[in-house]
Amino acid sequence: MVTLLDTVTQGNSQAERPRHPEKAHRPDNPIQRKPAWIRVKAPTSPVYRETQQVVRSNNLVTVCEEAGCPNIGECWSKKHASFMILGDTCTRACAFCNVRTGMPGPVDPKEPTGVAEAVATMGLEHVVITSVDRDDLADGGAGHFAEVIQAIRERAPSTTIEVLTPDFLRKPGALETVVRARPDVFNHNLETVPSKYLTVRPGARYFHSIRLLQQVKEIDPSMFTKSGIMVGLGEERNEVLQLMDDLRTADVDFLTIGQYLQPSSKHHAVARFVTPDEFTAFEKIAYAKGFLKVSASPLTRSSHHAGEDFADLKRARAAKLGQAASA
Repeated sequence: MVTLLDTVTQGNSQAERPRHPEKAHRPDNPIQRKPAWIRVKAPTSPVYRETQQVVRSNNLVTVCEEAGCPNIGECWSKKHASFMILGDTCTRACAFCNVRTGMPGPVDPKEPTGVAEAVATMGLEHVVITSVDRDDLADGGAGHFAEVIQAIRERAPSTTIEVLTPDFLRKPGALETVVRARPDVFNHNLETVPSKYLTVRPGARYFHSIRLLQQVKEIDPSMFTKSGIMVGLGEERNEVLQLMDDLRTADVDFLTIGQYLQPSSKHHAVARFVTPDEFTAFEKIAYAKGFLKVSASPLTRSSHHAGEDFADLKRARAAKLGQAASA
């Protein structure tokens, strides 16, 4: 069961180096006051404190904290966890992202065992494994993803596994390595519409990401695929609808849509706060286009409620197959 909890080396602490030196050239974009529908209560649950203690005692650093995720109180109160592998330093500098950019350190060969042990100790039913971009590695970190999946299968065989991968741009064979490791869900986020890639996600290529998701189904048609975007970055409504069509062309099963929240004044500004009614409309349209599962709300995040969503995915596919058989 899931949100964003990542294993990274404690040695790379925030106190040791500037948070976003690579974004220093960007103009200041004052953070706007959030509307009432985005504000959440501060976490007070005893279970939240217990989860926090597990994180601290295992020397983990969390994306939940670093990204200021609004769902941290809810998720940690349910002991939901999602692990980020391959370190805490990304080789890209996306304008929306709060993860540190720079030259990453070496891959920790003990990490697969450590993640598997944490999954087993916490008794997770479903876990998300994500990572930073590792353009410095020959396979983009795909082999390490496979090792982590295998280690979890051995240590916690009943846990279902969802991967949220980078795009493995210019890494031949990387995607096949991850798919062959047989995760239950393969997630790769488009993040935004193609017209915004140059300013929001400059190191990535929109149609490469679409093709990546399509290839997953070509390799293993039974694998669930998933992708997510943020809105409020200046995209047009029709662009979001076209993106839905592009994902359905790639036979993607699950779409998440959430509000972009600006991490700091050096990040991309919020163009607007999309209303809850607009999210509801997006959800209805996406279901009409054929997605098995859609999560669209201001506070939707890619790994939020991932365990429950995986159960919904399985039910939706079973129902669809049942309808086809009776037709």
